[in-house]
Amino acid sequence: MSTGLIEREFREKVCEKIRLRGEGMHRFRVLSPFLLEDGDHLSIALKREGDHWLLTDEGQTLMHLAYDVDDRDLEQGTRQKVIGNALATFSVEDREGELILPVTDDRFGDALYSFVQALLRISDVSYLSRERVRSTFLEDFRSFMERTLPAERVAFDWSETMHDPEGKYQVDCVLNGTTRPLLVFALSGDDRVRDATISLLQIERWGFHFRSVGIFEDQEEVNRRVLARFTDVCEKQFSSLALNKDRIARYLTEALSE
Repeated sequence: MSTGLIEREFREKVCEKIRLRGEGMHRFRVLSPFLLEDGDHLSIALKREGDHWLLTDEGQTLMHLAYDVDDRDLEQGTRQKVIGNALATFSVEDREGELILPVTDDRFGDALYSFVQALLRISDVSYLSRERVRSTFLEDFRSFMERTLPAERVAFDWSETMHDPEGKYQVDCVLNGTTRPLLVFALSGDDRVRDATISLLQIERWGFHFRSVGIFEDQEEVNRRVLARFTDVCEKQFSSLALNKDRIARYLTEALSE
């Protein structure tokens, strides 16, 4: 199929504003009006490999996501499910970070339509709904703790069983094996900060000796009064997990050595 016919099929099946720009032998840049969240256009190239044509993003889509999200967090939890579903739905292959879609039976227009849909759906990971972001934050928190600390030194969703057999005053993570256990709270919003404040006050009333730290998704989003009450009872705080991973890891590692 000639370049002119391919471009015409792209326009008919996808968008009238699609253009092809030659970039060497058997290689074209696919220019489209479709944008990522940061305003950059989708990166799409059409090139020949062996005896077949394929569409490729040349690794740009996942690289854009990695600017805002840890690479490892794209490989698990909610984000991984969104990406995996998009790849499976549109038959796109992840070739070590490069997303590709072979063109079959000269159906160039259908291939481009599927490829654009997949890239747009994957890029949605960077602006999930607020509720989904919160669930992802909790996944990120747990993943970070598991990567940072020895498995035998941490317990997730902990409660003081003697005084609280029903687990009403739960702690997201506890570091054990130290002089005073370190209670760690993952704080994604006002409700979780309030719950953490109540848990700390109750555990304190039981005479339990501990240290405490709160790790926020975004401390600036928390109501000032809610934050003030939490500050009164929590020993250490980090305003954001994403922006303080090195500091948090250093703090937790030092706590383990006590």
